[in-house]
Amino acid sequence: MDFISLALFTLCVIVIFRVLLMVHYQYVVRQKLKNIPQVDSFPFGSAYETMSISLEKRMKKDFQYLAQTCKEGIYIQWFLGKPCIFVYKPEYLKHIFPSTVNITKAVRYDLLKSWLGKGLLTSTGKQWFHDRKLIGATFHFSILEKFAVVMTEKAQILTKCLQRKIDENPGKAIDIYPLIVNATLDVICETAMGTDIRAQEIQSKYTTALQEVAELTMTRFFQPWLWIDWLYYLTPAGKHYKSVLKIVHKFADEVIIKKKIERQSKTSNTELENKGNELDIGKKKKIAFLDLLLEENEKDDTPMTDDELRSQVDTIMFAGHDTTSVAVCWTLFLLGNNLDHQEKVHEELEEVFGDSEAPATVKQLPLLKYLDRVIKETLRIFPSANLISRELVEDVKLDDHILPKDHEVSVPIALVHRNPEVWPDPLKFDPDRFLPENSKDRNPYAYVPFSAGPRNCVGIRFAQQELKLLLVAILRKWKVKSVETMDTIRYVEFMVLRPCEELLIHFTSKK
Repeated sequence: MDFISLALFTLCVIVIFRVLLMVHYQYVVRQKLKNIPQVDSFPFGSAYETMSISLEKRMKKDFQYLAQTCKEGIYIQWFLGKPCIFVYKPEYLKHIFPSTVNITKAVRYDLLKSWLGKGLLTSTGKQWFHDRKLIGATFHFSILEKFAVVMTEKAQILTKCLQRKIDENPGKAIDIYPLIVNATLDVICETAMGTDIRAQEIQSKYTTALQEVAELTMTRFFQPWLWIDWLYYLTPAGKHYKSVLKIVHKFADEVIIKKKIERQSKTSNTELENKGNELDIGKKKKIAFLDLLLEENEKDDTPMTDDELRSQVDTIMFAGHDTTSVAVCWTLFLLGNNLDHQEKVHEELEEVFGDSEAPATVKQLPLLKYLDRVIKETLRIFPSANLISRELVEDVKLDDHILPKDHEVSVPIALVHRNPEVWPDPLKFDPDRFLPENSKDRNPYAYVPFSAGPRNCVGIRFAQQELKLLLVAILRKWKVKSVETMDTIRYVEFMVLRPCEELLIHFTSKK
């Protein structure tokens, strides 16, 4: 046998051996998963359908799967020979969320790394534990009170913007989504970076670029042939992504440099002049997340590099504005469809604030018990961040099911929250589900709008405080009536669970 023939024979043997190994591995995996309901067939499953249908139709498919598998609370969807395991039964989630081992995010999160680096959302292992501890220290209660000053200011600007829209369109419904998004962008930019971008008043290159990066990333999630970076960056979308990402990173880098210079020169309380500059740092003597992060970082044994700091700032910016904005929008939408519950909210606001026109204070927020239940019920029906995915590093046993390591398990939170086995009449808006007497026997993993366990949202209290302050500012001035209903509203999972059409609301003055 000559050399070429030997080489070809060896290559064929290697290929056949690898194919046999793959077939054997697939057989072993399918045996482990055979008792789990499967909503499509091995090996290709719904790959083509998933890639070709709209985001809205994909969302409807998820709820169809809920109807098929609600008693089991688990199902498998095959994607190009790989099982995607979806779990939404609370009793099963207690084996996933509390784990300190299975904390690695799924492979799809790698698409965020060019944007968010190894920030808190994408990192794992020792780095994640280190960063979580460091960042957790920046969200303590006394700091939240200082952040409330910014939230209140931006809420007042929001009410002025709403009033202007109402005056410009007398008797007509207002699309609230862009207005709320700009308000939360204002809040997160100033609380995270100490930067007043005035998103509610002027168009900012940074905020426009930030939103485009998020939209381009989400589109790419459902185009697996573009998960290869070099191929993606050859496409028009990839080239545009690189250009807007450059704007986002440059902005954060400049803010970090300025903040570090301030700290080094011990002039962080000095008034800075930034006329005509988006980096309006220091005009107001308020502390920001970045100030606290730099302070904690200087004391740390293994401080972060500037790139790592930027990753954390970018992550906070990403996670801290769209999630809150959709929660505010959905709360107004649901109250605008449930006027009896809205009336109870207005009665409570009257009890707490009376005739006062002074902005709400942090001390008054805990008095708003009914509004708190309204927000919880909104996040049950419309959880802001719907899908959480992990790559298992060790097997997980769920009753008779074994979820094998090296496979992806996802928790579709909307299915957790709308599971009729747990929540009777799940689409009915009923804030009293969260009365203490109605909640006491409920599985703690039946309601997880901020995730749960060690990887829960680090900014839970920040988000809750902002939600209340924005809603209070609006509802103290107006009554709302929604144009669309739960039966007609169209929405998609686009990073967050958001409307895919104008979210039209009628505003009527309370006076």
